[in-house]
Amino acid sequence: MNSVAAKLAGFAAALAVLFGVGALAGGLLDASAPGGDAAASDAPAHGTSKDDAMQTMNQTGSEAGGHGAQMPVRGLAVAENGLRVVVDDPELKRNETERLRFRIVGRDGETVRDFDVEHTKRMHLIVARRDLTGFQHLHPTMDADGTWTTNLRLRDAGSYRLFADFSHDEEPTTLAADLRVDGRADLQALPAPAGTATSDGGYEVALDRTTATAGEESELRFTVTKDGLPVKTEPYLGAGGHLVALREGDLAFLHVHPMEDAHGGEAAGGEGSIGFESTFPTTGSYRLFLQFKIDGRIQTVAFTQEVR
Repeated sequence: MNSVAAKLAGFAAALAVLFGVGALAGGLLDASAPGGDAAASDAPAHGTSKDDAMQTMNQTGSEAGGHGAQMPVRGLAVAENGLRVVVDDPELKRNETERLRFRIVGRDGETVRDFDVEHTKRMHLIVARRDLTGFQHLHPTMDADGTWTTNLRLRDAGSYRLFADFSHDEEPTTLAADLRVDGRADLQALPAPAGTATSDGGYEVALDRTTATAGEESELRFTVTKDGLPVKTEPYLGAGGHLVALREGDLAFLHVHPMEDAHGGEAAGGEGSIGFESTFPTTGSYRLFLQFKIDGRIQTVAFTQEVR
């Protein structure tokens, strides 16, 4: 009888440990991500730093939205690689231009001020609403104290995701935080996959294929035309175009790479064609945001990509 009681007690203790780990993970996930808890916890578990716990979660991936096999993803937490993003004021007014300020802070609590140049910039700031509308790609400026600042205008109410995409000590990192705009949010369903889309400047863009396989490298090839004729894009951020991919549900951030041309440099949009390489980590729906430059103006177009 004593042996049975001892076994039961041991089983209960194991359950308590598992429950504690689950509570920690839930506290680190964003509130509006699938399976997320109410708020990120400021208190790490005994013997585990909050940065290390968040980095571990990023490395193992997310089970959001019924996704399949897991691979590493980025942009799911405020901390990674010993760094975290701190936004001065995440509450913004609807349809008003405001000054957004944020910092990248190290484990020692000091603000980081040295960043590597990636795609011709030291900081790329991506903002999108939770339903993957309202996409913006900004390049803030850094003050002497390490504070990054930029003007930001969010036209619609709702919860937005901010991605600080940069490299520090040759370690590419994407940190995320939430921004909020008060008011009733008119959330939009993700558009169905389509092979063509029109940019905000009236250029037709065709995506070679709108399906991909999870865990396998995919080539994403876009062709830009105007009045049925191919248009050569100008260099933008060191390539023929720039592509951001966000996963529906948890808004996992995928880093894609411009393909190289025949001369060994990054493709410059020859004959209206822009190529990228990416590996989608899980099945599900992704939103692709392509930006390119023509006549000195940045064009933006979006596609829905299904991954099986």
